Amino acid sequence: MLCKRGFVFVSINYRLLPEVEIGALVGDVAKSLGWMHRHIAKYGGDPKKIFVGGHSAGAQLAALICTDDRYLRKEGVSFEVLKGCVPVDGDTYDIPKIIMTAEYRQMLYGGKMHPFGHRQKFGNSPKKHLDFSAVTHVAQGKEISPFLLLYFPGNPDTHAQALRLEEVLREAKIPVRSYGKRDSNHSALNNDLGKPEDPATEELFNFLDPLVGK
Repeated sequence: MLCKRGFVFVSINYRLLPEVEIGALVGDVAKSLGWMHRHIAKYGGDPKKIFVGGHSAGAQLAALICTDDRYLRKEGVSFEVLKGCVPVDGDTYDIPKIIMTAEYRQMLYGGKMHPFGHRQKFGNSPKKHLDFSAVTHVAQGKEISPFLLLYFPGNPDTHAQALRLEEVLREAKIPVRSYGKRDSNHSALNNDLGKPEDPATEELFNFLDPLVGK
């Protein structure tokens, strides 16, 4: 769908937990984006007009890459070339809040905690929890690109996290819109992007087109 609209679509990957720590995942994404920035012109792309997106864990990584400029600076990439960010149904834009939510829910209602939940993924360091949260790094004057936050409103965690990141971006005067697609689920929201008459796809095109002058 994006290629038909004149975009050059690049799909990347990264190593996974628990084989490596979370910082390595973010570094992998930054290195991939750095390579793409240096080489995309060979494939007909514009290295000065880059959009970043991701689903689920990829949404957290996309949001972090587009708000914490340390990772891309290390790869020689400036925020100036980022024209938009589209995280899809992530639940870790504010890691302290999602950890607190899960543990408070377990305290109230009991039941087993997920054996590889957010505390296991991100460790016990409050500093790291903040450091790997996109909301921590949002600020005016950093040339942070506009955001479109797609989420499934039937999931209270991804819903709340999308609204949390939207709130922080608005406070920093960064253009942002969030859209919750009903009659869907965590996987279908992502899988349906690009299908005709899909409302989330329409939101995506409405977000992208003005930013590339269409």
